[in-house]
Amino acid sequence: MFVQGPVPGFRLFLVILVSAALIVADARFDRVAEVRSTLATGLAPVYWLGNAPSQFHSWFSGLFVSKDDLQQENEDLKARLLILERRALKYAALASENNELRRLMNSSDVLDDRVIVGEVVGVSPDPFSHEIVINKGSSDGVKPGQAILDAHGLMGQVIQTSQVTSRVLLVSDSSHAVPVEVVRNGLRAILLGTGDPNTLDLVHVPDTADIREGDLLVSSGLGGRFPRGYPVAEVASISQEPGEPFVSIKARPKAELNQSRLVLVVFPPEGDNPAEPESEGAANGEAG
Repeated sequence: MFVQGPVPGFRLFLVILVSAALIVADARFDRVAEVRSTLATGLAPVYWLGNAPSQFHSWFSGLFVSKDDLQQENEDLKARLLILERRALKYAALASENNELRRLMNSSDVLDDRVIVGEVVGVSPDPFSHEIVINKGSSDGVKPGQAILDAHGLMGQVIQTSQVTSRVLLVSDSSHAVPVEVVRNGLRAILLGTGDPNTLDLVHVPDTADIREGDLLVSSGLGGRFPRGYPVAEVASISQEPGEPFVSIKARPKAELNQSRLVLVVFPPEGDNPAEPESEGAANGEAG
């Protein structure tokens, strides 16, 4: 005996009726939110299974990343970090000096000096000469007189270039000098190298000058040799001999002169040229 089921038209009408009832219930009475939530929870494994091949492929590909790729990525991240730290250093120095004044004077031109990242590839074997060699040279646009920084402060200046390398005289060399100013009050002085990588001398400071231990010394920009505002040293000790018109001041370099491997070569603004060192042995940062 054959029993005929509901006609197709009735099925369609029934589906439309149920759909309309659900739409009205959801729009007017918010009756199906719990049902929707339950269905979404039940379908979660389906979504996970659908995405599983892509996740497995990413995981499997990650197992075969080469050591060279990881090292290159690590070097790129270090270089970016060094540039960001350099900007942070200069922002801090400028903010301490005068935040409002820098805003009015378009501080972006001062902060965004063009730089390239270099690597220390050699150190002078002469114990009386504080020099390093970096892997950037004239082919990269580097010229004598350009400032060299690490992530903490001013390291020195380029004194000689070849096609692919440059020699850098460190601030600790006994022939090197940097015009500096005290961030706290703008007092200007000259910072001399002593031949000791951990000690610099601040010279010609009168005994009446307002200077304290812990004061930050930044490049003053006088003479055009070094860009203004980069940290150079911190006052470590102050002493005075009776009857002497000047105080004896020792300072600690901010840069890690014997440790930094990555450095920044600072380029002057367009149209300016770094001051040329007078001679290879007498290169220093004093204003002319």
